[in-house]
Amino acid sequence: MTGFRLTLAALGATALTLLATPASAEAGITDQVTMTLAKDGTLHVVEKITGASGGLKRTLLTKTRYDDDNDRVYRVTNVKGGKLDGDVLTVTGQTVEYDVKGAVTTSGGVEELRWFAVSGWSVPVTKATVQVSGPGQVQNLSCFAGDLTSAIGCTSASMDHTATRADFEQDNLAAGQALTVVVGYPKGSSSGAPILERRFSLASAFTLDLVTGGALAALLVLLLGGVGLLYWTRGRDARVAGHEKGGVDPIQNGHFTPPDGVRPGQIGTLVDEQADVVDVTATIVDLAVRGYLRIDEQPRQTYDAPDWLLVRLPNAPVNSLLTYERALYDAVFDGRDAVLLSQLSGSFAGHLGKVRDALYTDVVEQGWFARRPDTERTRWTTIGVVLIGLGLLATVGLAWFTTYGLLGLALVIAGGALAAGGQYMPAKTAKGSAALAHTMGFREYLFSGDLGEVPEQHRVELFSRYLPYAVIFDGVEHWSRVVASVTGNGHQADNLYWYHGPAEWDLSKFAGSMRTFTTTTSGAISASRQFRTL
Repeated sequence: MTGFRLTLAALGATALTLLATPASAEAGITDQVTMTLAKDGTLHVVEKITGASGGLKRTLLTKTRYDDDNDRVYRVTNVKGGKLDGDVLTVTGQTVEYDVKGAVTTSGGVEELRWFAVSGWSVPVTKATVQVSGPGQVQNLSCFAGDLTSAIGCTSASMDHTATRADFEQDNLAAGQALTVVVGYPKGSSSGAPILERRFSLASAFTLDLVTGGALAALLVLLLGGVGLLYWTRGRDARVAGHEKGGVDPIQNGHFTPPDGVRPGQIGTLVDEQADVVDVTATIVDLAVRGYLRIDEQPRQTYDAPDWLLVRLPNAPVNSLLTYERALYDAVFDGRDAVLLSQLSGSFAGHLGKVRDALYTDVVEQGWFARRPDTERTRWTTIGVVLIGLGLLATVGLAWFTTYGLLGLALVIAGGALAAGGQYMPAKTAKGSAALAHTMGFREYLFSGDLGEVPEQHRVELFSRYLPYAVIFDGVEHWSRVVASVTGNGHQADNLYWYHGPAEWDLSKFAGSMRTFTTTTSGAISASRQFRTL
């Protein structure tokens, strides 16, 4: 019986021991805090902790909201008795010391010290006392306990009889809760000031006020004015067109003579400063009219796609062709005697790049441009794109670190203007401007309806020679009808010397056939990468 009683007593003692262990763990710590505010605004803090079992951690609150645009930062330095990693303070002894800057701000006529004297402990705080001394007499004091947003006062707050020291107490703070103390001193007691860190927001990053608005306007005027000046000095054609323009008569001694001997592809490149699909289409028609190839329209059923056979003509003086014309001629036939328009693929697309390069080189060799138009466009457009990129980087940087993000947008706008304006930077020389003036005079002559006295025996050849130029000037419909209306002897015929239609086809259908041919040819060419976007 006695043994049984002893066993029960031992079990009871063990149970009490087990129950007592968590109770001790939950008892928490005691934190005795002494704070001294120096004249330079630095707050020196000393904390004596009792009841800690080692590995004690505290998360300091070092940033709070100040206003709509800024956060208030508290800088903790000179830590002793612990290790600070970011905002986490690991206590290595019974006492920890550190300095805080940014804990003082001026409000009205009072200089206010605010610090989270006890906060962020990883264990409960059963008893917290805070003693605050400063460079002047205490004007007011307050304290808050509980969660960080709590407005509940602490257990007690008082000052000594000389009003130079403030004392605060708080019992039973849960882990993570805070005791915030606020002490007011006369204005000018210290030189402390809040440390503000701008909080990023789109509204503040792109603030529009008198300063940013004025700077943006000045920068836009400067940059866009620079782009305009650049075009004025580098991108303008030599202004001779108005003086050179005059009456044009492309018929000399009964033969067709274009102004300045300019070929259709050259005119197209001269007018819009681009070697494009229209220039190549017009050159194909021109080669046919001049006797280098023949265009045979293929018979088709009602729902068949139209097609044409391009036939190489024997004994054509191909060595007399200009470089770009020979490149196109070789691209079309590529060693063949005839090829369907629908089959112009493969090597044709690869050769078109050479045609384009040869056209640009030709207009420079003619002295119409000082530099290749495509190279000039690419140069300035690339500079504009680079400027846009720099503007975007500047905008992001200025918006992130300042409120002047709008100034970066000025660089983006200027870059966009230069990139778009780069398309207009190729400039014609005086010779090129004169050739353009003659070309425009020829265009007016072509559409004036006043064709002069053209002998009937020359009309088919002359009006056919007009047709490639009409392709360039978007007048295919009109000139196809003119060509279809005449023959060498004044009577209607079934074919032209350079264009043959299928059976039961006559020249009354030529206008429609020619319109479809130029459209289809342009479509076939634009399918090539070299000409797709021009």
